Amino acid sequence: MKNNFNKEAENFSHFGKSFQEKFVQLLLEDRIFSEQICEVFDLSFLELKYLRLFAKKIIDHREKYNRQPSFSSMATILRSDLADEPDVIRQQVREYFVRIQSNGAVDDAEFIKDTSLEFCKKQKLKEAILESVELLQKSSFDEISSVINEALRLGSDNDFGYDYKVDFERRFERKERNPVATGWSLIDDLCRGGLGKGELGVVIAPTGAGKSMALVHLGAQAILEGKTVVHYTLELADTIVASRYDSCVTGVGLSDVYNFKDQIAEKVQEIPGELIVKEYPTKSASVGTLQNHLERIERAGKNVDLIIVDYGDLLRPRRSYKERRTELETIYEELRGVAQEFSCPVWTASQTNRSGLNAEVITMESISEAFNKCFVADFIFTVSRTIAHKNTNSGRFFIAKNRNGPDGLIFPIFMDPSKVKINVLQQTSETIEEIVTKSAKEQQITLKEKYKKFRSNEGA
Repeated sequence: MKNNFNKEAENFSHFGKSFQEKFVQLLLEDRIFSEQICEVFDLSFLELKYLRLFAKKIIDHREKYNRQPSFSSMATILRSDLADEPDVIRQQVREYFVRIQSNGAVDDAEFIKDTSLEFCKKQKLKEAILESVELLQKSSFDEISSVINEALRLGSDNDFGYDYKVDFERRFERKERNPVATGWSLIDDLCRGGLGKGELGVVIAPTGAGKSMALVHLGAQAILEGKTVVHYTLELADTIVASRYDSCVTGVGLSDVYNFKDQIAEKVQEIPGELIVKEYPTKSASVGTLQNHLERIERAGKNVDLIIVDYGDLLRPRRSYKERRTELETIYEELRGVAQEFSCPVWTASQTNRSGLNAEVITMESISEAFNKCFVADFIFTVSRTIAHKNTNSGRFFIAKNRNGPDGLIFPIFMDPSKVKINVLQQTSETIEEIVTKSAKEQQITLKEKYKKFRSNEGA
């Protein structure tokens, strides 16, 4: 037992310098993690002296004032409490403090926390087992049980929730959504700049109304802004989707992309962002399949900024349920989980039922199969395009749900499918009821005119 223990690393050195710097940053920034890890952490676990010194100042402040030091508190501490340290160490500590203030949030925080906590708990348990060996010789069985149980308890999750008083400052911290713009300024104004990280957006439309076109527009706008987009297609071939992006970013009609190959190639090379289109046969991929693919992309060194799934209804559930609606609800819940896990927005689409096929305005009542899948979405807009709309390259967006702003709004749109071009026009003042009533009257007038012509032709 002792030999095996001795083979294990005694500190964080095998994790590397970057890991240790991020760990100490989390020790300062994350109160809940700090409270948990300090039960099992020892300063000797840090390999670098300036990090040990920085961590010691955090722990000393916590023990003295029973609260987490703020950045301003640390600035004061580092100005006044380092006089006895060598010049080199003082310089390293201060340079490190400046770095973590400019770095922003730790990108792989959960990995750092899980890994360091596991290491520290193992060390505590190792100490307890070695102590138990001596107690075993004295037959102190109750004491052995107490020592082992205490070691297992230390470092366990002690998050009792948000403390209304202690965590007061957290209520006033700016939450970084890092939204990815839709490219429609009127829509972006409604949802505070676009869809934010960890958020799920859904486009609802009947078949042939332009769900896939809308998703391509959203992806094209992101790559033009320098984002990395992963577009999953479960209905169309990857090359067809890529051709739609060609048309959307260049303005060349879909029927002409082959004739303008060289011009398109030149334009594509100028695009600052990246696009990965991954094709899966319909119902062959689950959300887990997408997660595995995204992890491979990240391991290759790419940070994903936007995920598009065309479309969620065509994913395979991880397990079978008695009812289709339950499968769909689970899929959409998992898609939102992907948005949170990879800290980026996810756009997908959903099919309407028959009532949406020729509706003037599509509401969430027309959503196919599982209405509950709308509950987890952060932003939902519908696309309605009647036969008359298609003949005039027009249609309507209806903002059905918006966690970050107003909803229930109707916007006329211009949609030219031949060039994957969608423009959102100024909001209409008409209500859904007025639009439906007006449409019904227009249809009655049209039918009456057809009937009159039919009667006159019949009389002739």
